[in-house]
Amino acid sequence: MFGLPLGFAAPAALAALIALPALWYLLRVTPPRPRRIDFPPLRILADLLPERETPARTPPWLLALRLLAAACLILAVSGPVWNPTPQAAGDGRAPLVLVLDNGFSAAQDWRDRLRVATAEVEAASRAGRPVALLPTASGPTGIEATGPGPALERLRAIAPLPHLADRAAHLPALTAFLDKAPGSTVVWIHDGVAGPDGDAFPKGLAAVAGRDRAEITVLKAERPPALALAGPDSSGGQIGVSVVRAAANGRDAGTVRALDAKGLPLAETNYSFAAGADAAPVRFDLPVELRNAIARFEIAGEHSAGAVVLADERGRRRRVGLVFGGTADQAQPLLSPTYYLSRALTPFADVLEPRGGRGVAESIGQMLDSQVSVLVLADVGALDPATLERVSAFVDKGGLLLRFAGPRLAAGSDDLVPVRLRRGGRNLGGTLSWDSPRTLAPFAPESPFAGLTPPADIGVRRQILAEPDGELARRTWAALQDGTPIVTAAKRREGMVVLVHVTADTTWSNLPLSGLFVTMLRRVVALAGTTPPTADAAPGAAPPVLAPRLTLDGFGALKSPPATARAVPATWTERATPEHPPGYYGPVDGGLAVNALTAEDRLKTLDLAALAALAGARFGGLEEARTRDLRGPFFLAALLLLALDTLASLWLGGFLGRLSARLRRRPAAAALVLGLLVLGAAPETARAAEPAANRPNGIESALVTRIAYVITGDATVDETSRAGLAGLTQMLASRTALEPGEPAGIDPAKDELAFYPLIYWPIVPSRPPPSEATIRRIDAFMKNGGTVIFDTRDAMTARPGGPPTPEALALQRMLATLEVPELEPVPRDHVLTKAFYLVDAFPGRYATGQTWVEALPPASEGGERRPARAGDGVSPIVITGNDLASAWAVGRRGEALYPLVGGDPRQREMAFRGGVNLVMYALTGNYKADQVHVPALLERLGQ
Repeated sequence: MFGLPLGFAAPAALAALIALPALWYLLRVTPPRPRRIDFPPLRILADLLPERETPARTPPWLLALRLLAAACLILAVSGPVWNPTPQAAGDGRAPLVLVLDNGFSAAQDWRDRLRVATAEVEAASRAGRPVALLPTASGPTGIEATGPGPALERLRAIAPLPHLADRAAHLPALTAFLDKAPGSTVVWIHDGVAGPDGDAFPKGLAAVAGRDRAEITVLKAERPPALALAGPDSSGGQIGVSVVRAAANGRDAGTVRALDAKGLPLAETNYSFAAGADAAPVRFDLPVELRNAIARFEIAGEHSAGAVVLADERGRRRRVGLVFGGTADQAQPLLSPTYYLSRALTPFADVLEPRGGRGVAESIGQMLDSQVSVLVLADVGALDPATLERVSAFVDKGGLLLRFAGPRLAAGSDDLVPVRLRRGGRNLGGTLSWDSPRTLAPFAPESPFAGLTPPADIGVRRQILAEPDGELARRTWAALQDGTPIVTAAKRREGMVVLVHVTADTTWSNLPLSGLFVTMLRRVVALAGTTPPTADAAPGAAPPVLAPRLTLDGFGALKSPPATARAVPATWTERATPEHPPGYYGPVDGGLAVNALTAEDRLKTLDLAALAALAGARFGGLEEARTRDLRGPFFLAALLLLALDTLASLWLGGFLGRLSARLRRRPAAAALVLGLLVLGAAPETARAAEPAANRPNGIESALVTRIAYVITGDATVDETSRAGLAGLTQMLASRTALEPGEPAGIDPAKDELAFYPLIYWPIVPSRPPPSEATIRRIDAFMKNGGTVIFDTRDAMTARPGGPPTPEALALQRMLATLEVPELEPVPRDHVLTKAFYLVDAFPGRYATGQTWVEALPPASEGGERRPARAGDGVSPIVITGNDLASAWAVGRRGEALYPLVGGDPRQREMAFRGGVNLVMYALTGNYKADQVHVPALLERLGQ
């Protein structure tokens, strides 16, 4: 407009500017200034005779002031926008199709993408065009055009998903829509990373656009900014991952952290990309104990599911003990079975061999004393009773026994074999054979070796045969082409026994010379310490499935699995999909980790050559000039101008002079007015005047225990929080040994949080959400042992099964990028219900809301029943909707400030008791769950 980057959402409202001349005629007259008349007693009637007077003209400057205020109001109503998004090309009445990439590769700069998408929808709203949204990482569904308002609401609900976008799956729906609405405009906000469909989507989109005369606009960053992790990789005696990117993007160096199951850092390693490289390997050289404690790798500062790799039992590095039953002459390097086994196991396991052992029994004893996870016996025959008992106990407690055949095992075996064996072996080939050497048959789907392809050149010349019985087929993991077993296994209590029916060297077969031998050993060793799901599976049956337990969201935070998540087979080794999002599947012990990328995956840029060749296609970036809504500034300017007009009218009418005279006669009133103006102009001085002990920062805060509340900016809510925590503090001082200080109002973006064990945060949906930096500070506070109570205060308005309240939506947006643990309603046996008082609920002003804490591990079956259970630490988060602060709030004389909603006359007392329990729980942790407190708790419970 007039060469300026200015647009209007309602340009028809500008027609009101035509009425400004008429408004000028109405505003130019102002009442005359009152005439001051003396009161002489004798001439009162003559002096008060009415005279004809002409109204005074409005001063030009006041007239201009009023016209300017009216113009600001008209401009504000017209919806001015600075730097408006240009209207997309194409038919101005045809729909706008907004294609938005929302895979994990879009999470890093998601706010920029959402801003650009919002600007496109608002531009369509100004043009009166319908809008259709197509998030590419979501499941394929029909595309429907709606009004810009509903489209904007749906756009705000879209979030990154934890997998790569399969864009080609949406081509049929997009083609059908464009066929029905030719001439539409397609705006694709692209993340620059190719999905599993490769370049099929841009080629298909170019073909459809050329046929249906659709206008194409592609908006993307100059270089794909996403970084991701591929792995884990346990080869080479170390564990590591690879940092990958689609193309060189200037982010050439950073840090990868290894975390344990509680989110505590175990190690970190820097990475750097070589010039033009798209992958940077990262290795961690750690002791076995630390390495096996790793549960998660992540790129520091990269918040996406692709930048996280979860580790499971398959990535643990096991200690494997090797024992050979032959003589010292047979245990020669390059010839003995232990040589082949050691070379095959070293890349992914810590291999131990006996030193100075004088026999099989002593060698086995050395290995068991070294706390091995896997015991490998190569051609070891029957064990003596004492050794047999030790090995049996090792297996029963979860160990894995892997045995290889040989002459000694063929001559005599013990009970530590998965199947009954025939004495002697079967010869295949040679001068005395009745058959030729056989190779391996394809592995069954239920076998741990499923998915591997046996090489055709593998030949078995001799094997130990198993006695046929009803269990043989169920316990067979691998067999020859004639069906005779070559690998059998059986579960034995918590552990497992696996038998390879050939030797570990090349005397009976050439299997140890193949790469298949290494892969088979890797999969067998990975079963150590887990529940092998396929040990006794029926032949031909599908492999067992593992249900999702915790899954990653698009920003890389572990949460409860979505409703669309499906179980995965126990043999799953692929990358995550929409039906199988990345996360943990199966039980806590022995579960399976699914990651966004596998160790072999790499990110690739998407080829847009097909769209670039399309006539009229436009390409733009995400860093274009930002739009700004000017309605607020214009309304504010009109309000200020009207206030100035009021003051000017008072001055012209002489009222300001009278007011100043009265104030001069009443200095106390003048001082009061001046004080009110000073307080209103500088609200922050109140905080500066606080005593040192009440300031949220400084050494004084570390000298006294205090509860903190978050200053939201809403004066009423903040005062309620202060009064509520003040009442709770008085209750703690009178009923417990704790002597807390006055509660502190804090700004989590600026103030130090480490001084406070407990922070109360009321949710106010009308206030701006906290910044990403503030969320990271809260995340660090919670990980370091602090507890935050999020109070939505919506128990009265929330309806079970109904739509979420504005407070709940605000909390969801706040916690979207926060690593929140799995939550559950406070169970009756939670230690929080017995931290000081015995309570079964946590009411506030309302008593109908639910209180949520971190989920406890399941109680052990058959174990001793305990009155109080706890996890490994204090729950870092408590969520409630009962408006706790209003129930705790008291005045200066100790009177309650707010009425309660509920029929229980003891509701306020129970609210205080619940608050005391929350504070004592945050300060003392789970000590009430210790065994020493059980008798006292049982006595108080009347049990």
